[in-house]
Amino acid sequence: MSTPRTTDYAFEMATSSIRFGPGVTREAGMDLVDLRAKRAMVLIDPGLSSGPIAAKLLESIETAGVEHEVYDRVRIEPTDASFRDAIDFAMGGDHESRFDSFVALGGGSTIDTAKAVNLYSTYPDDILEYVNGPIGRGQPVPGPLKPLIAIPTTAGTGSETTGVAIFDLVEMHAKTGIAHRRLKPTLGLVDPENTRSAPPIVAASCGLDVLSHAVESYTALPFDERPLPERPVLRPAYQGSNPISDLWSLQAIRMVAANLRQAVADPENDAARAQMILAASYAGVGFGNAGVHLPHGMSYPVAGGVREYRPAGYDVDHALVPHGISVILNAPAVFRFTAQACPERHLEVAKILGADVGRARLDDAGAILADSLIEWMRALGMPSGLAEVGYSRADIPQLVEGTLPQHRVTKLSPRPAGADELGELFDEALRYW
Repeated sequence: MSTPRTTDYAFEMATSSIRFGPGVTREAGMDLVDLRAKRAMVLIDPGLSSGPIAAKLLESIETAGVEHEVYDRVRIEPTDASFRDAIDFAMGGDHESRFDSFVALGGGSTIDTAKAVNLYSTYPDDILEYVNGPIGRGQPVPGPLKPLIAIPTTAGTGSETTGVAIFDLVEMHAKTGIAHRRLKPTLGLVDPENTRSAPPIVAASCGLDVLSHAVESYTALPFDERPLPERPVLRPAYQGSNPISDLWSLQAIRMVAANLRQAVADPENDAARAQMILAASYAGVGFGNAGVHLPHGMSYPVAGGVREYRPAGYDVDHALVPHGISVILNAPAVFRFTAQACPERHLEVAKILGADVGRARLDDAGAILADSLIEWMRALGMPSGLAEVGYSRADIPQLVEGTLPQHRVTKLSPRPAGADELGELFDEALRYW
């Protein structure tokens, strides 16, 4: 009798439909008509609501004759309270949503908020019902959701391709999320024209988020080393690295390496910015199926516990470590640590980023990739480490405590990391130069 298998044997690919091209934002109204939408909730980043991008979108919807209401109170780095505010707007004090469709215009915060509104207005429940365990109850989305068109305006999160919505659970001082394939937008309109207004620091932070998405998914625990689910429906959205996600992730890294510095240095470089917003979608397909691991898991308490830091170039009225910055600050320390699990993959990434790996030993893979990432961080004006955004060694126990529950991502690290290892990683990440 053969021994029952305990690890998975299959992976599943799922992604949103994507339409890429300059000006596709103007097609949103026609798409709503084709989706048979009658009344749409349009969620818009508050910094964009009175600008030309929003005007272009709303004109498209109005011309198509679709009824709509605008919600522009999205919070940058959403919280459970900001999610609830948007959900309450959709419900209008009733037990059923007032809308049969949703459109999101903005960065990952706006698109993630739209996903949560779609879910909780369609299947109302306590906010923790669908939140990833062990923080939430981790219940699967009960059934199909309503049409959601996602229109990114930053080249970063790739949220237009993924079934993940991230937010801060304020009472628990934890950053967490909801992950399920049914959360994926129906359609992502990837319009290079929408990234022209992003300041250089925003383009840099978002671009480094794309890079970390791709590197994390390429180096994640292989799908066939993850525990076997009891039923196919319980196979997680983040399944581990696999042959198809590898293709998307590697190409995203190549596109970042070729275009990010140019896109940051010259906001008028339309070709570079177009490639970066496309790279974000490529990376989204990769990590939306393979998953991310420790840099993202460690980023959540960094972003959630910020006290005073306000980055130049971000128009916010609250302390903020932007998501891409909170991720990349952990990345050099992490990849130095994880390289021994799959050194060839770490060296391959370093080579794409410009490192000379011709005579490199496998034992040097972590140091080479970490040094490459630090070089990119310095070139793009990133903080020198966690200390520059307000953290010290005294904060490490709290940062570790905030990372440990992030099983959805931390368990995909190719090298396991417990509390002691995480403490050492945070200590290394305090200052790189």
